[in-house]
Amino acid sequence: MRKMVESIESQFQKFKALAEAAIEQVDEADLSRPVPDGGNSIAVICWHISGNLKARFTDFLTTDGEKPWRRRDEEFQARAVSRGELLAKWAGGWDVLERTLASLTDEHLGHTVVIRGESMEVHEALHRSLAHTTYHVGQIVYLGKIFRGTGWTCLSIPLGDSEAYNARVRSASQARDGAR
Repeated sequence: MRKMVESIESQFQKFKALAEAAIEQVDEADLSRPVPDGGNSIAVICWHISGNLKARFTDFLTTDGEKPWRRRDEEFQARAVSRGELLAKWAGGWDVLERTLASLTDEHLGHTVVIRGESMEVHEALHRSLAHTTYHVGQIVYLGKIFRGTGWTCLSIPLGDSEAYNARVRSASQARDGAR
């Protein structure tokens, strides 16, 4: 059975799509643009997420999630990259995560894994990674909105559209429930 694992997979996919929708709206030059006061660029954040996902989910069940080959500090170095380079790096980390999640069942959730020498159950490690990733996706979305300015297309419910959105969701839910 994979009910819980599929729920976690679904959440990862939602946040991956959210980040990609933000990245799509940003001009290529702005992907590498740092923010004032030493803040990370979108490229740096993507390098970090990719490095984290690769390390955590390579041999997830059998080796420490902080791999000796990972160079975390280098992920935070300023870099100028093309959109293609950024998306390739991004995809590399997500591919490792997705392959690992596809191999898990709900029975694995109680198994123990290790991250930086700390033992935890699989479900704890998955939630930890999901929270870490969503934190950084929020940064990507925020930077995208800043860089795009008035040309930004809202990625959630547009301001002033909450009531109409709620009505659409209720109507769709009632239609589904009535069809059962």
